[in-house]
Amino acid sequence: MKAITIKEFGGPEVLRLEEVPDLIPGRHQVLVRVEAAGVNPVDLYMYSGNYNPSPVLPYTPGRDGAGVVAALGLGVKKVKKDARVYVENAATGTFARFCLVDASHVHPLPTNVSFAQGAALGVPYVTAHQALFERAKAQKGETVLVHGASGGVGIAAVQLALAAKLKVIGTAGSEQGLQLVKEQGVPHVLNHKDPAYLEGLKEITGGKGVDVILEMAAQMNLGRDLPLLATYGRVIVIGSRGPVEINARDLMVRNASILGMIVFSVPPKERAKIHADLLKGLKAKTLKPVIGKEFPLDQAAEAHRLVMQSGAFGKVILIP
Repeated sequence: MKAITIKEFGGPEVLRLEEVPDLIPGRHQVLVRVEAAGVNPVDLYMYSGNYNPSPVLPYTPGRDGAGVVAALGLGVKKVKKDARVYVENAATGTFARFCLVDASHVHPLPTNVSFAQGAALGVPYVTAHQALFERAKAQKGETVLVHGASGGVGIAAVQLALAAKLKVIGTAGSEQGLQLVKEQGVPHVLNHKDPAYLEGLKEITGGKGVDVILEMAAQMNLGRDLPLLATYGRVIVIGSRGPVEINARDLMVRNASILGMIVFSVPPKERAKIHADLLKGLKAKTLKPVIGKEFPLDQAAEAHRLVMQSGAFGKVILIP
């Protein structure tokens, strides 16, 4: 079968499409014919060689995907052959025609959701759900500022927050991205490339400040986030690409908190609840993953270069 194979650490240029041996599901595993794979920044961090722990070479990248169940290993009872599914945390990478996944990481994909949309669910929607409801413990009526609201995690956060009756403010860095966030139903959308984009925030919140900030680029924004918080406000750091300096008094005077998170540490029981919530949202059509661009598998390197650029717009997908 065809698969992206990484034999050395480096940049996107190390992604190479090769012929590899066919896969056979082991006990409690499911073989999925991949129809779409989600491209996440963490994939690049892993093959750069700077991720801890680094993957064992050679390997196929990709954690998220969607497709059709092709075969079942021994002991698999709840997943059916030929079912439409989306997957997360694949045992073998999803940047391939087939992948192996533990049965607990295989989830039903409603017929109203495309394979590309299914491939956009794993990391982005689980991350957004965990950040909003477990780490921030956001409550109905609170105000949430989503930095980078036009990207994969940002759109997921916006949709989940609106469905939970939170008051949402979003930021984006391009006209296309700003329009996308507005189309989700966000009443206040700010251009974070405008040097003065935060000046109107007090007016938007009636002088109270925001209760929750979801931060995708802490190295750029964290120091400016803290003065925006309401009393007992929380910043959830989802992404950061370097160190940052803050004034701790901005936290102290507000009794505020900075909380970090990483999606891979979500406990199994909690993860199962998240996916049950996502399934309800998909069926109710309150959750609708937005696909920014699709690439064929042999253009995986180009897809990763796009993911790491500023001006995010929806989810980047590979089509095997």
